[in-house]
Amino acid sequence: MTIIESSSDSKTEPTDFQFEDGSLLDASCKQVIADSVTHILMAVGDGVDAKGTADTPKRVANLYDELLSGYSTDPVELLNNAMFDVEYDEMVVVKNIDFYSLCEHHLLPFYGKAHVGYLPNQKVVGLSKIPRLVEMFARRLQVQERMTQEIATIIDELIEPIGVGVVIEAQHLCAAMRGVRKPNTVMTTSAVRGMFKKNASTREEFFSHVHRN
Repeated sequence: MTIIESSSDSKTEPTDFQFEDGSLLDASCKQVIADSVTHILMAVGDGVDAKGTADTPKRVANLYDELLSGYSTDPVELLNNAMFDVEYDEMVVVKNIDFYSLCEHHLLPFYGKAHVGYLPNQKVVGLSKIPRLVEMFARRLQVQERMTQEIATIIDELIEPIGVGVVIEAQHLCAAMRGVRKPNTVMTTSAVRGMFKKNASTREEFFSHVHRN
């Protein structure tokens, strides 16, 4: 491993932290991340507060275990025992699902709300499972367009509805903090499957629910 030298003695060597295995990252993986963060702090230079950032590498390693936990989530297990036989053939819409994700291009957050609707086909899913599916894909390195498609696809495959629609509205800190620096920009993406794609009136009904206050 290459060590970046610094004029501050407190920053010349990475620290071996006592990590525990997490939901995604084991202790050795966390140490690799911590070492990398240490090198970043060393590269920034002597302006970094050595005392204030002493445990920052450990905090960041544990942070990524939490923020990327969606990679270790099994969607089939997530929906286990949450499918119910119900004689209901009208649209189900779950709106304003808050989510936080990480842009895979800059490792900066993007966040917002997801709206999910589906037309049941003899079965409905427990209410809490739709937000959990959204969170599963949000807690990965993502781009918003792919995340939207992934949510629609998994609901289509596992719930097998007549149709499904997903809309995501999000703000991206990579556009707010850097680059164009436009903090109020909102990106909207959508994905439709089945009847939502084939039938214009069904699609419009879903979008009207999403846009209704």
